Amino acid sequence: MVNQKTDAPNVGFTHEDFAALLDQYDYHFNPGDTVAGTVFSIEPRGALIDIGAKTAAYIPIQEMSINRIDNPEEVLNSNETREFFILADENEDGQLTLSIRRIEYMRAWERVRQLQTEDATVRSAVFATNRGGALVRIEGLRGFIPGSHISTRAAKEELIGEELPLKFLEVDEERNRLVLSHRRALVERKMNRLEVGEVVIGAVRGIKPYGAFIDIGGVSGLLHISEISHDHIDTPHSVFNVNDEVKVMIIDLDAERGRISLSTKQLEPEPGDMVKNPQVVYDQAEAMAAKYREQMAAAQQAASEAAAAKEEAAAEPEEDDAED
Repeated sequence: MVNQKTDAPNVGFTHEDFAALLDQYDYHFNPGDTVAGTVFSIEPRGALIDIGAKTAAYIPIQEMSINRIDNPEEVLNSNETREFFILADENEDGQLTLSIRRIEYMRAWERVRQLQTEDATVRSAVFATNRGGALVRIEGLRGFIPGSHISTRAAKEELIGEELPLKFLEVDEERNRLVLSHRRALVERKMNRLEVGEVVIGAVRGIKPYGAFIDIGGVSGLLHISEISHDHIDTPHSVFNVNDEVKVMIIDLDAERGRISLSTKQLEPEPGDMVKNPQVVYDQAEAMAAKYREQMAAAQQAASEAAAAKEEAAAEPEEDDAED
């Protein structure tokens, strides 16, 4: 009997084979990806994160939150698993740089766009002021309130720390512009309690060639020069002085643009009374406003009846055709 000797295969597994196997199953991570990672080491100015790569990824403290933090443990806990944004490709040591701030930043813009779509009113405290206006934070994003949209008699510097109701004017992530209005929020709130045809008492806060700005309960309305009197007026200065107390009637409320339009012209018992004797206008303001509201209601009723008659007339040929 002849014994046959067979060569056994070489089953040795080298370090090179193991490295090649790791490369075969290694995930490819790219900047801009969002990945799950587990915190396994917290350092004074950052943390090491296991995201399944061959080398632990790193997140510096400045990338841990959209808000300023002093200690990584304000945000991260050991062995916590959460989402991370890959901020930068591997460095010379093969280590990726991660960010939580970028995820919060993207989600914050998404939220403020939704709030703008809903025309929501938000509240935020002023943290700084400059020559142009005031600065606030909305969902962690820095927002700007132009001086023309701050509706308060206090100096801007006195607003620091004060919480204000705000409306969105501009939300532009690409240009990193978040612009808000305090005035619009106040006007909307005030508008909810005001009606067209209502007489209100206000104070003249500013006079321009085109009209006078009247403060009514903390919001500003415009009394256009064409709505001061039936008589021609060259300049509002000929009728009003700053700080004059006046009675005016609301003739339009534009909540979307935050504007209130006012009139004394519609309150004149006789054309030109605002120029000759404003007190007569103020004394009879409520009675004249009641007449104005009656006229408006009659005009609306006539318009509705005319529209209904037009619809009825348009429908008649169709009925005739059906009978044929």
